[in-house]
Amino acid sequence: MYGMPHIVSDVMTHTVAAVGRRAPFKEIVELMQDWQVSALPVIEGEGRVVGVVSEADLLPKEELRDGPEAGYLQLRQAVDVAKAGGLTAGDLMSSPAVTVRANATLAEAARAMAQAGVKRLPVVDGTGLLEGVVSRADLLKVFLRVDDDIAEEVRREIVSYLLPRPDSAIQVEVHDGVVTLTGRIRDTALVPVAARLVRAVEGVVDVRFDLAHDDHGVSGAGRP
Repeated sequence: MYGMPHIVSDVMTHTVAAVGRRAPFKEIVELMQDWQVSALPVIEGEGRVVGVVSEADLLPKEELRDGPEAGYLQLRQAVDVAKAGGLTAGDLMSSPAVTVRANATLAEAARAMAQAGVKRLPVVDGTGLLEGVVSRADLLKVFLRVDDDIAEEVRREIVSYLLPRPDSAIQVEVHDGVVTLTGRIRDTALVPVAARLVRAVEGVVDVRFDLAHDDHGVSGAGRP
C-alpha cells in the first residue's frame, strides 16, 4: 500500500577511509584531514569493523600539552588518561563500534546516532564487514527531495487509499517540504491517521490541513 522508506544504502558513502589497529596516531590525523571526516572505522582481517577512532578519541593527547599535572586534572575519566598516551588506532578507538546495516531505515540510523552521540556510523554486512559509512549529512539528503515528487507519493500512496472519493475530495500541495491537504472529508477521525502517514513520507517537513467536514459525502469532482 505505502511506499517503502528510504534505507541506509540509498544515502550512504560506499567508498570510505579506514585504518587498521596498528595505524599510528599521526597517520590517523592525516587521514582524517585528507578525507575531511571526524571519525574512521578501525578494521581487521578482511575488513571486519572492530571499533571507531574519532577526533574526540585523539583530543586527550592535546590536553596534556599544558603539562601533565594540568592535563590530568582536566581529564574527566580514566579512559581519557589512557587515550592520552595512546599511539595507535587500537589504543585510541572506541570499541565495540556502533554500526548499522545497509537495509536499516534512515529513522533507525538516526536513532542509533542519537543514542550513541555520534555523527557517523560504519555500515556493515551480516558478518560485520565494512560496506560504507553513513553520516548525519547523509540522513538529511531526503529533505532535498523535490516537492512534486512528495506530492505525487502522498496522493498515490495515502490519499487514494485512506481518503478516496466519493467520501473525500482532497487536494495535495507541497511547498518547501510542507504538505497541505485541502478539501472536504466525511470521516474526520481519519485526519490524525493521515497526518501520521504523511509525516512518515521521506522528505516531508510538516503537514497541514484545511479540510471541511462533509456530512453527506462528496458527490463528485465538480462540487465546491
